[in-house]
Amino acid sequence: MDKRYQVFVSSTYADLKEERQHVIQSLMEMDCIPAGMELFPAADEEQWEFIKKVIDDCDYYLLVIGGRYGSTTGDGISYTEKEFDYAVEQGLKVVALIHGAPDDIPFGKSERDPELREKLLAFKDKVMTGRLVKFWQVASELPGLVALSLTKTIKMYPAIGWVRADHVASEDVLSDINELRKENAELQNIVNELGSQQTPSIEGMADIDSDFTINGSYYASRPGYSSRNKYTFSSTMTWRDLFSLISPYLVEHPNDGIVKSKLASSLLEREGKYGNAISINDQEFKTVTIQLEAYGLITTSYNKTTQGGMALFWGLTKKGKQLMIESRVVK
Repeated sequence: MDKRYQVFVSSTYADLKEERQHVIQSLMEMDCIPAGMELFPAADEEQWEFIKKVIDDCDYYLLVIGGRYGSTTGDGISYTEKEFDYAVEQGLKVVALIHGAPDDIPFGKSERDPELREKLLAFKDKVMTGRLVKFWQVASELPGLVALSLTKTIKMYPAIGWVRADHVASEDVLSDINELRKENAELQNIVNELGSQQTPSIEGMADIDSDFTINGSYYASRPGYSSRNKYTFSSTMTWRDLFSLISPYLVEHPNDGIVKSKLASSLLEREGKYGNAISINDQEFKTVTIQLEAYGLITTSYNKTTQGGMALFWGLTKKGKQLMIESRVVK
């Protein structure tokens, strides 16, 4: 079928008008459907709800960063960064294009406010953490970078895309496929439950009330602390308390990235600190996954995301749900 992909183009607006035109033109030449701030230039909470719906319908997220951080929301975060965080949370694959020579950007297109400059640097660090990015210096370079990066991303992570209505299978066929999916999901749940009832017997495994330490980092968002500087933290708690902390989020079967993000922010808050771009040690997070599975509290399985890619999803076992209720119910 002739499939087209919808791509959300995210950037600051006034200083990158020419760059956005190059990017959008390139996307249209690739038979993609561009979506972005041109549709809704006003920035308020009502528009933000609409923007989230548009991102939900997109297959990929393309971010262009220049010399400005952009207009901020009531909580001090720019709409561009807010769009990025939401797209990552929804599991969209990100193509990031960052200006490679910030010192050469004209003064009129650069961030003059020192605080906003620090936020821009912290945002760049967040974007570059854990993913490959491309660098550009002039607008004319963007079409080639878009074509190269997006083509590779589509090949590696094919998404659902859009097709014309007259090319879609008949309603009866789609109904049969949907029933098969439901049946497959039910069988998968049965398999997961059977597997969770057979927790591995490991000699010397740590007791659920023993301590475990997780290390992480963040950028400060409190007065008196530089948002440009990266700070570290550590949190020590029992496995029981750790499970109690994140188990309510697992009811909705989140993917691995969302669980990691929720755990990181919960641990930082537990330590009485506040910040953004919060992350925790990846190897320690993997240990958390394995340990909670060994206790028979969670199940994990690779499944398709709503965007057509693959991700590791978490869920609670019957034993895990019971422990969650016991640990979180108000007595």
